[in-house]
Amino acid sequence: MQNKFFDIGANLTHPSLNKGLDLVLKNSIEKGVTRISITGTDLEESIKAKEICENSSYDLISTAGIHPHQAKTFNDQTFSQLKDLFNSKCVKAVGETGLDFHRNYSSPKEQEISFKAHLDFAIDNGFPLFLHIRDSHKRFMEIVKPFEDKISKAVVHCFTGNKQELYDYLEMGFYIGITGWIMDERRGYHLKDLIKDIPLDRLMIETDAPYLIPRIPDLKQERINKPEYLPLVADEVCLNRLEEKDKVIDAIYLNSMEFFNLT
Repeated sequence: MQNKFFDIGANLTHPSLNKGLDLVLKNSIEKGVTRISITGTDLEESIKAKEICENSSYDLISTAGIHPHQAKTFNDQTFSQLKDLFNSKCVKAVGETGLDFHRNYSSPKEQEISFKAHLDFAIDNGFPLFLHIRDSHKRFMEIVKPFEDKISKAVVHCFTGNKQELYDYLEMGFYIGITGWIMDERRGYHLKDLIKDIPLDRLMIETDAPYLIPRIPDLKQERINKPEYLPLVADEVCLNRLEEKDKVIDAIYLNSMEFFNLT
């Protein structure tokens, strides 16, 4: 029997995927990727993500949030409209939200204002958090730690951090999202060791398509990551966990279903 996979983070509103979305979804199903969460990165993209879900016959859900890069677009009006999206049964998590001090496309102050509003909304309404954290771990922990007992669920999307950061997130009960970064020999190989430290009931996988395509020979000519490549991430995770493959894949799928309250 074919394994089932859940891509917890794919940017299906991106033009490189959205133009041929029917084929993208068809190919994903053929590879066993039966469920996909479409990531919302600002108000406009969150609306698009919701509409794709509502008009699709596939098992799609979405998130709604303002990415830290887009935090400069945050204001009371846009956030009020964003919160209204949660009236849809398709919208299952708050985010993508968090802090990214790597390039600071929005200032740290703007990012913090936006993130705190997302955090408060998720806590007040019991929604899971879909988190983006890059080069900002210390400040992130300062903001979140006082609320750890109030957060219903959270996943550190596209985890790329070090061992201490991983343990900090796990101590707060967060889920960890692993992407094709684990196959990037330039910057992601440390995840091959850390993957064993993630409890099986805290582990999820994602493509972050069209970004972060796995760097393997079979995809050398490809430039666009797609949900259909998620089983490659699963294979790498299983290989480095040294556990029985079906057990790991089944657990990851169940974790994803439970995280988004689909069980």
